[in-house]
This record gives sequence, C-alpha cells and structure tokens, in this order.
Amino acid sequence: MTKAEARQRIDKLVQEISHHRYLNHVLDQQEISEAALDSLKKELYDLEREWPDLVKPDSPSLRVGGQVLDRFIKVRHSTKILSLQDVFSDNDLADWQERNEKILKAKIKGYYAELKLDGLTVVLTYKDGIFWRGATRGDGQFGEDVTNNLRTIDSIPLALKPLGKEKFPSVIEVRGEVVMNKDVFARLNRGQAKKGEALFANPRNVAAGSIRQLDPKIAASRKLDCIIFELITDLGQKTHQESHSLLAKLGFKTSPYNEYCPDLSAISKYLAKWQEKRKILPYQTDGSVIVVNDILQEKKLGHIGKAERWMAAYKFPAEQVTTKVLDIAVQVGRTGALTPVAILQPVAVAGTTVSRATLHNQDEIDRLDVRLGDTVIVQKAGDIIPDIIQVLPKLRSGKEKKFIFPKKCPVCSSPISQKPGEVAYYCTNKRCYAKNVEGLIHFVSKKGLNIEGLGDQIIKLLVDKGLISTPADIFRLKPGDLIGLEGFADKKINNLIRSIQAAKNVDLAKFIFALGIRHVGEETAVLLADHFGSLKKISQAGQSELENIVEIGPQIAQSIVTWFTDQHNKKLLQDFLDLGLTIKAASLKNKKLSGQTFLFTGTIKLERAEAENMVRQQGGKILSNISKNLDYLVLGKNPGSKLSKAKDFANIKIVSETEFLKLINSPR
Repeated sequence: MTKAEARQRIDKLVQEISHHRYLNHVLDQQEISEAALDSLKKELYDLEREWPDLVKPDSPSLRVGGQVLDRFIKVRHSTKILSLQDVFSDNDLADWQERNEKILKAKIKGYYAELKLDGLTVVLTYKDGIFWRGATRGDGQFGEDVTNNLRTIDSIPLALKPLGKEKFPSVIEVRGEVVMNKDVFARLNRGQAKKGEALFANPRNVAAGSIRQLDPKIAASRKLDCIIFELITDLGQKTHQESHSLLAKLGFKTSPYNEYCPDLSAISKYLAKWQEKRKILPYQTDGSVIVVNDILQEKKLGHIGKAERWMAAYKFPAEQVTTKVLDIAVQVGRTGALTPVAILQPVAVAGTTVSRATLHNQDEIDRLDVRLGDTVIVQKAGDIIPDIIQVLPKLRSGKEKKFIFPKKCPVCSSPISQKPGEVAYYCTNKRCYAKNVEGLIHFVSKKGLNIEGLGDQIIKLLVDKGLISTPADIFRLKPGDLIGLEGFADKKINNLIRSIQAAKNVDLAKFIFALGIRHVGEETAVLLADHFGSLKKISQAGQSELENIVEIGPQIAQSIVTWFTDQHNKKLLQDFLDLGLTIKAASLKNKKLSGQTFLFTGTIKLERAEAENMVRQQGGKILSNISKNLDYLVLGKNPGSKLSKAKDFANIKIVSETEFLKLINSPR
C-alpha cells in the first residue's frame, strides 16, 4: 500500500468508525456488531502504526488514553462559569420570576427545563471543528486541562458534524456534564467487591475522580458518558431550546428529558413528573435547571454576585437528610427475628416525612456506632424503608447513650437466641403475640390467600378481641362474631365473610407461600407445588427428596421438613381441611410457558402480582434480575435499568404488556 492509498484508507476508516461511534454512544443505535467495529479499529490502529505521520487529530485511536501526566495544567475559561440560584418550591419559583420580570419590565417569554445531572461539569473547546481542549469547571474562572481523559469518552465527538456548507467558526465552546451510568457503577462496584477492595460511594464521585486521574487509561476503563447542556459560542441561536438543537446537530449527546415550558404552571408539571420518574433514569439527578428561554432576555438579566439571574436550580426533595435518634425500639417479625428500629425526630426525605429507620441487627448498630441522641444521616430511595447510613460523632454533646440489645423478647419476655451462622436474634416462643400477628398478616396478604378486608389493623383487632389466634381461626369467623366491633357495619361484615369463604378454594402454591415457612418464597412455593402436586406429598417429603429439586438447597429443605414435622403445624393443616379448604395444585406439566422465565419492568396496567401469577399458572417462572437464564422481559411504562441490561443478552425477548397478554391468552 502506498502512502497515498494509506491516507485515503485512514480517512475512510476514521469517518466510518466515527459514524458508528455517534450511532452507538449518542443515538443509542447500532448498525454493525461490536466485533465488526473492533475489527475496523484494529485495521486503523495497524495503519497508523505503519504510517505515524498520517494520524489525524480526530482519530478514534486517540481515545485509548495518552501518556501519564505528572500534574494538570491550569487554564482560564473564556467565559466565567457562575453558580445557580437554588429554589425548593413553587413559591420560590414564583418569587424568582417576579424578580426577573421587574428587571426586564416585561413578561418572561417561556422557559427551558432540564434535568440537573449529578456529575462533573466540563468545558469543551473545538478549533476548526476538531476537539482541542477539555477543562474542568474549577473555581469558575480557572479549571484544569483534562483533555486526554475526556478524549477517552466515546460520547464526546473528536470532530464536529458540519451544520451546512459554511465553515466552522474558528472556535466553538460548549459545556456539559461527565456522568457515570448507574449500571456501569454497579458493575464497577461488583468488581471492587470481588477484588476485596473498598466500594465507591456513588457514580458522581467516580466520574469526577476518573477525570482527575493523571493516567488517562483509568478514565478509559470507567466507561464514562458526557451530556452537553450549553452552547457558549454564538451560532445565531435565539433561544436556549435552539442551542440544544444546534448541539445535537453538531454531534453532541444531549439530554432527551428536557422540555420547553411556556410558563410556571408547565414547569410545575415537569418537576412533578420527573420527581417520580427520575428513579428509572440511567443517571443520578438531584433536581432540574430552569432556564429563561429567550437569549436576549438572558443577556438583559445578567448575573448578581456569583449567580446567573436567568437560571435557577430546583432541588428535588432530599434522599439524604440529617436528624436525631430519639430512641431505638425492637420489633418482632413473623419468623421471630428481632429487628432494631431507630425512632427519629420526624424529617422530610425523598418527598415523605419519616420518623423510623431500620437498623437491621446488633452488628449494624455496632458498625455504625449509633447511640440514642446521635445526629445521623438518613437515606431513603423511593419506597424503600429509610436507612441510617452514617453517624456524625463530632456533633455529640456527651449525653448520648449506647443501645443495649434486650436479653428477652420485648413482646412476650421469652428468651432470645441466635441461629448458627446468623447475626439476627430470634424469640424462642412459638406462640409469641408479635410473631402470631405478623404471621396472620402474611397469610392473608395479596401474595398469600389475598382475603380482601383483612388489613393489618383488622387482624390486630381480631387478635386483641380473642376472635382469632391461628390462620385456621379466620375460617371459623361468623357474622355474629363481628357485630359490635368498631367500624364494622352490616355491609362490611357481609363483604368480609364473603371474601373469607371465597378464599377456601386456593391454589397450592399460594397456600404454601401463605404458611410463612422460613426461606420459602413465591418461586420456591411454585417449585414445590409443581413437583409434588399435593399438600400431602409435600408434607411427607424428606430432606434428601427436597434437595433433589433444582434450586432447593439444604437450608430450605431443612426449613420445610422442620415446619411440616412440627405438631402444632400438623394440627393447623388438619384444621384447614376440616374447615373445608380445597387446596389444589394446577398441573404445570405441558403448559405452554413451561420452563420459560419472565421479568417485568416499568409500570404495567395489570397488578404486578396478578401478571406474575398468570405466568406461573401457565408453567412459567418469575426471575428477580436480568441474566442469561431470562427468556422474556415485559416492558411497562417508564422501564427501568433492566431494559438496558437485557439488551446485552441476545436470547432475551423484549415484549410489551400487550404482547405479553397475547402470549398468555393465545392457544397453544
């Protein structure tokens, strides 16, 4: 190959690889396989080694990382990066608008709302359309030159796409946020755990830390992303929304979650939507940036002090807050496990007021060194029970008291004990009131017998009145037993008795789950029902026979045997039969979904438990995570990170809820 031929081939390879880089990392599309793309990169690398003087400044080979630096060079930003005003409510936004309209002596011409990504702000500079320099925000006036590290990020173009026939301005500057995908962060921490190394705290810290590594190969290994949110250079844009359109045309990755909002009412709807939906985003976000859309109005508003007047950062309700531990109570669950719970000074976190946080067990209390009176950091993610993640010992006054774990059950005063290999303590009293109540609540729950009208408080009321003490007693209830109870009118009594009678015909798998056998969840209950076909055969199975069932190990098998050989439980089962319960296993053999696995993600119209039960009735199985063993991923609205994970497996079929229902309802 001559030099001229090599130059031509290198030019074409750079164009082709850059095209697929743009598709994969900006548009999330794919035209050729990763293996084919790697082959093109290998050919380019080999040609550049043979002809080093032909290496182009936008060559994809430069992404692998340059030489290790001994320090970062300070650079001055062409335009100072100012701070944002924080707002926390609709009233704050209204005040902000009022102040700005007084300055403008005119109405605001609409807003542009963006999600505030939690990462590291960077400034990218292009000369004649080629990536020239990348710098950190720094103090807003001076940042650090981290060009080599930023080159390793595939979503940052090394050469811009032309906007038309006109030449590029000599310099184009943009601002963006370097972020780490939540899934990438999870994989990174799994790797840390396998190596026995400390876990990273959060994606933001990893993203920022990676860009400030002197060795670019570290940044290259972290699979970072970069979302561009501001076009600094004047390319004739009249609005902030138009700036984002131009950024996308230039080849930058921009956020698909931004919206034009004509007024504050539209902004309120945008904020309400993303406060809930942010849980399913691939990146962390702690709020939204609200921008005055008209650029002439932006310029007139200018800044005050260190903050721009024309931008405001709306902070979503905090998922981490500080509060005080007022007390530590110990709860007793249906298995008898004693769980310490911190009683907190009420505090708003993640949009709700919390006054309790789980402490899990004594080991966790010791690890955190939580004391009564401590100031602590509480974290809550979505519907998850709040956790205490850190104590602030420097705020102690000296009056704080260490927690002493009880020696007896706090409910029935029976001795407590630890099971071999476990950190939890258990109440040894099989008839403990708390264990009994929690067991009854589990028995009638949606995943159990699903008896409508028997909520937690009703169960406690019936126990306290001496009307029920075992699950079988529920089926002994008569209308006359309920007359006179607080809140029980004739209609409510009749509805409840009707629900109880309907529950007498029950699927074997749901019945096994409802019994609350330790270590036996929904899937294990289905396995048992499918394998044995009747309650009698399950109750007579021995340890070795149970262990021969795939996915049932020694611990689960021992728990099942122990439960069915207990004399109290034997009597309970006989009571059920005497009271007329019909417990049948739906034969899963030859069912159309037999051996196939399903997982649901996002919001579906069906109740999740109902949809999962449909799968089980047809012989299918529900998995809890994405893996090579999954056959179907069913998508609801706003699917979570499971969707992106599923795309890594060629065998997983991704279907809509409508397609799922067709599959369920279609003839064999």
